[in-house]
Amino acid sequence: GIEVTSTVDGYYLSQHRYIEDLLAQSGLTDSRTTTTPMELHVRLRSTDGTPLDDPSRYRHLVGSLVYLTVTRPDIAYAVHILSQFVSAPISVHYGHLLRVLRYLRGTTTQCLFYAASSPLQLRAFSDSTWASDPIDRRSVTGYCIFLGTSLLTWKSKKQTAVSRSSTEAELRALATTTSEIVWLRWLLADFGVSCDVPTPLLCDNTGAIQIANDPIKHELTKHIGVDASFTRSHCQQSTIALHYVPSELQVADFFTKAQTREHHRLHLLKLNVVDPP
Repeated sequence: GIEVTSTVDGYYLSQHRYIEDLLAQSGLTDSRTTTTPMELHVRLRSTDGTPLDDPSRYRHLVGSLVYLTVTRPDIAYAVHILSQFVSAPISVHYGHLLRVLRYLRGTTTQCLFYAASSPLQLRAFSDSTWASDPIDRRSVTGYCIFLGTSLLTWKSKKQTAVSRSSTEAELRALATTTSEIVWLRWLLADFGVSCDVPTPLLCDNTGAIQIANDPIKHELTKHIGVDASFTRSHCQQSTIALHYVPSELQVADFFTKAQTREHHRLHLLKLNVVDPP
């Protein structure tokens, strides 16, 4: 289960015993470690290796990792990729799965930190790749939403349709993130937390921001009108306020692609994934 450590500064959530059990089951207790859960520029396919003799093993491990993402957002993107192949995993997929486990071995005790005192205001980051899947050319949506400095919710998920431009992919991601913000604002209001100001939603695509803020429906964007209109309506209702963020400061980038070792370390700090006290 989830272990909670309470200190004067706040709360630390971890699953280090769960990770240790998972490593023991996999025979990786004494394996070498890696500093990132996934290699850069990996494009996994379903036909680039030998089918596994026992695919149930792969499915079990991926399912275990999905549960682990509850406190470990740093493996969310890798698990999102690996979970796409549970129906017919091959040797290459299993190799990348073992890399995630070796990464966990080196970061077993890391925790998700929630500060004891933090502003009760939502702040969201939304990002997307474009046509990144090598087979169906669909894009990946990534978002993360904070309450003050505390990470509340995050997601890494392939989009349901192919986007014809990076702006279109970003608009789909903005709509998904906006939907999550609407739900969180309702939930906070039910808890008695006032949400009187628009929630800042940060995106690194100026084209998507302009379209989402534009009350005029353009002929060029009719095919994505629903997503654009949904986001625009919540801008007009002051549910959200769109802001530009440079790509190098885009926290949600962590949920759309593999990172270099240095970028991975910096993102961990931004997400409050830390070592225990």
